[in-house]
Amino acid sequence: MISSTPYRRLLVLVLAATTISACTAKTETPKAAQAPAANIVQPGAPGQGSKVLTAGEVPRAEGQDYTDADVRFMQGMIRHHSQALRMTGLVAGRGESKDLPRFAKRIEISQQDEIDQMVRWLRARLQQVPSVGSGAGHDHGDGEPMPGMLTEAQFAELEQAKGTRFDRLFYEDMIQHHMGALTMVERLFGGGGGGESAINQFVTHVDGDQRIEIDRMRALLAKLNR
Repeated sequence: MISSTPYRRLLVLVLAATTISACTAKTETPKAAQAPAANIVQPGAPGQGSKVLTAGEVPRAEGQDYTDADVRFMQGMIRHHSQALRMTGLVAGRGESKDLPRFAKRIEISQQDEIDQMVRWLRARLQQVPSVGSGAGHDHGDGEPMPGMLTEAQFAELEQAKGTRFDRLFYEDMIQHHMGALTMVERLFGGGGGGESAINQFVTHVDGDQRIEIDRMRALLAKLNR
């Protein structure tokens, strides 16, 4: 006759091993059933297409830092925006259409807000902030001309114009100015800049905002020419 005590001990050990085996089978997932790594769609620079990256190709966000090109862009765009404010300052008492004062005010508010953002960006990185009280200065500060900037002769013509002629000149000059800003954005991305998260978001916003305003000015200019 088999002793009951050893038999019970053996039974307990067998049951325990069976339970562990069952739990292990439930928690382990066959490799074939695991979900494949998802691809990431990376948006391109403004005007460029997107591309698909595998998980291993996605750059780490913390590895992105600002560049000298980013600093020069921000410093130059402050001067660029400042000239746009100089242009909007000529609107009162010169134009004729009811659309222009409202549109010029929109430009004034948006560009001043963007100047404030650029100043904060530069100061946070201990970079020089340009002094541009009147919006004068047609280059980046290094002698390279900034695209779209009006000459003093163009300013004189705009300042002397009245009525519908002023409205037409303002739209034409501001379209030229905004197109120059788009060129600056394109050059930034083409020169390896715009990778830092903060500046990428800002520059993408500037690009989109300028395009919307260009389309609006072209419509208003066409309205004047009817």
